[in-house]
Amino acid sequence: MSTRALRTAASGMFAQQYNIEVISNNIANMNTTAFKKNKAEFSDLMYQEIPTNSISSSGGAQSQTNESRIQIGNGVQPVSTQKLFQQGDIQQTFNKFDLAINGEGFFQVRKPDGNFVYTRDGSFKVNPDGQLVTSLGYAIDPEIQLSEDTVELKISRDGTIEVLESDGKSYTLGEVQLIRFMNPGGLKALGDNLFAETDASGVPIFGTGGENGFGEIHQGYLESSNVDIVDEMISMISAQRAYEINSKTVKTVEEMMTMANNLKR
Repeated sequence: MSTRALRTAASGMFAQQYNIEVISNNIANMNTTAFKKNKAEFSDLMYQEIPTNSISSSGGAQSQTNESRIQIGNGVQPVSTQKLFQQGDIQQTFNKFDLAINGEGFFQVRKPDGNFVYTRDGSFKVNPDGQLVTSLGYAIDPEIQLSEDTVELKISRDGTIEVLESDGKSYTLGEVQLIRFMNPGGLKALGDNLFAETDASGVPIFGTGGENGFGEIHQGYLESSNVDIVDEMISMISAQRAYEINSKTVKTVEEMMTMANNLKR
């Protein structure tokens, strides 16, 4: 019994350590552009049924009745982390290459190996070839190619790109396409503010900004992290207290085992 209690308390300490690691990652990324915080999820472990005989009084004499059982759990285990895709604050940067999505949607970018990944980090740059790329140099898809004569770039809220050249000519270059998923929480986080499609997320759905549930694109703005430092501090304190209580359980069980070992007839 005491061994089971020790294992149960140890599982609680491990779970809270895991929880603190998730919270610390959220706090570390509170200033990361378009970062989406994580939430740790837990489940209880299997239960063990322990038989206990109940005694009742019948006809003045005690007799054994039907056997009853009690269930004893074996602790807790971390099962997953969930990405929370609530909207972050939109902050103005005055940089014409910065784009923020106000609402649902992702930008699709193409990695050098040809695979597509998705991001809400709209801090784009122009590479030496005139392509609009992410901070890591991944090209936005569909490709946006600017000429060396481009002097002005305007992107409307539906993603339409208007270009003004040095000779005074203006034209529509294309549009910034948005992607959304039925279950964005099922996307796989790759780091570098990038996500990959999974079976859980569903297939990408292509659309235009401001239509059919897609968010609007804001040029000259960036989306901030959705981490609320007050919520994270409260969660950290709660996890710390839970860890402390589980450690006291270990100490209590150890004291009980010592007392049992010291019993004398």
